[in-house]
Amino acid sequence: MEQITIIVLLYLVAISTYQVYSVRNSTKQRYAKLQPILVDTSVLIDGRIVAVAESGLINSPLLIPRSVIGELQLLADGSDSEKRTRARHGLDVVSILQGLETVRVDIYNDGESAPEGVDNRLLKLAKQLGASLFTIDYNLNKVARVEDIKVINVNDLAMSLRMAYLPGETRRLELTQKGNDSHQAIGHLEDGTMVVVEHASKLIGKTAEIEFIRSLQTAAGKMMFARLVKTGNDQKQVVTSPKTKANPKKSTKPSVAQPAKKNSGRSVNRHQKQKPLTNEERLVELANGK
Repeated sequence: MEQITIIVLLYLVAISTYQVYSVRNSTKQRYAKLQPILVDTSVLIDGRIVAVAESGLINSPLLIPRSVIGELQLLADGSDSEKRTRARHGLDVVSILQGLETVRVDIYNDGESAPEGVDNRLLKLAKQLGASLFTIDYNLNKVARVEDIKVINVNDLAMSLRMAYLPGETRRLELTQKGNDSHQAIGHLEDGTMVVVEHASKLIGKTAEIEFIRSLQTAAGKMMFARLVKTGNDQKQVVTSPKTKANPKKSTKPSVAQPAKKNSGRSVNRHQKQKPLTNEERLVELANGK
């Protein structure tokens, strides 16, 4: 009888273990087909993932492991006020992501704690699920790339979306057409960005050195404004006005010296201020009867 009971118990344990393994295996296979993206703690604290998700650029489901949420909760309950504030912001970002309709967000049950470390847990999960890793952690980024795990970095995305040229940078640009104002000329960068150059209408059809001064980003695209840069004497001079002052022509005729008029010693220029006489000069004038 005891042997039968033991056999039944072993059978039940085997069935339970098989079911748990089957559920986990099916979950992994299901996520592997969807090519999910594992979200790191640093990305949630950073918060820019919300803007990326709202744009609709993320087609794969976002997986937030419970170990990541556990790490945020641990930091939110800590004594460091700065880390506590950042961790609470990360938890708020999780709630915001769950409320978005443009992306699917799942909480992946991997356990609330990671004895081997959250970074190592994320690397392990990425391999098991065939997932990408969403992180801005520099060291985790490097390790993931070494282990052939695809990494999505918000910082790399921001660098890719930045303007090709920043205010103050210069380059040569071909000016092809007139702008809205009569003094403007228009050129285009290699990526199609329109550049409006001030006071350059006379250079249409030519290539000129320009300096970018500001940029404008709209829903229709981006546009940049620039001004001409004139090089001379190995120094760059920014052209702010189309009008250039012509140097007056110097006369080639030799100047004729006018004979100096002789003035008597007693005459004094009326525009010249007389100096006060000294005592000796007064005595001389008195002696001469002046």
